[in-house]
Amino acid sequence: MKVIEKEFSGLTAIITGAGSGIGLAVAKGLTDRGATVFGFDLTEGDMAGVAKFIKCDIGDSNSVSNAFAEFSKQSSQLDILINNAGIGSLTTVEHETDEIWQKVLNVNVIGTARVSRAAIPLLRKSKTPAIVNTASIAATDGIPNRAAYSASKGAILTLTLAMATDHIKDKIRVNAVNPATTDTPWVQRLLNQSDDANAARDALAARQPMGRLVTPDEIASAIIFLASPLQASTTGTTLNIDGGLHSLRIPK
Repeated sequence: MKVIEKEFSGLTAIITGAGSGIGLAVAKGLTDRGATVFGFDLTEGDMAGVAKFIKCDIGDSNSVSNAFAEFSKQSSQLDILINNAGIGSLTTVEHETDEIWQKVLNVNVIGTARVSRAAIPLLRKSKTPAIVNTASIAATDGIPNRAAYSASKGAILTLTLAMATDHIKDKIRVNAVNPATTDTPWVQRLLNQSDDANAARDALAARQPMGRLVTPDEIASAIIFLASPLQASTTGTTLNIDGGLHSLRIPK
């Protein structure tokens, strides 16, 4: 991404799931724009030299508490939270087990709430606080074989609105992005669960009107836009970055 200005100079951000994919792209973009970035993830992944790694499993309350305790040792300031970490599943409601439902909702929904709960007291002290949540096109459109995942991302959209409403008095802006299928290692791992990963990938690309997967940098650019202090009047908003999938119907 081309850097236009350093509007994040002097600001500190936490990004969950910063080791790869969208989270890593956001970490690079914010760092390039002057922010100090902390990456919360299970492993450091590729964030070395881009973000300060703190181990965190957002699906576990103790892990989140420990991660914020470590963060507080390294920084007394938090201005931006990017809730990006999440997991997926590839089944229908008929075949989704209780175990999978609990795992997906615990990580994607409650995990986002856990991290936000720990971050909000710190964000209140910022002059330009912002939270950006990563939802999905699956939250607004019927995508096959994504029952638990779709439900979790639909919850993220409504959680975003609830958080934006509850914390507008704190001047904490809360927004979300709705990516379509993005070319990330996470998506590739899901594709590898299919019988023919290449065919599955081609089908996903063909499903999107632009004929290709969305790139992590494109999603990151939207997240950075929403997190920017230049967008001081933007809250309770969701941006679709989906190659036209949600809105366009292109004749074949």
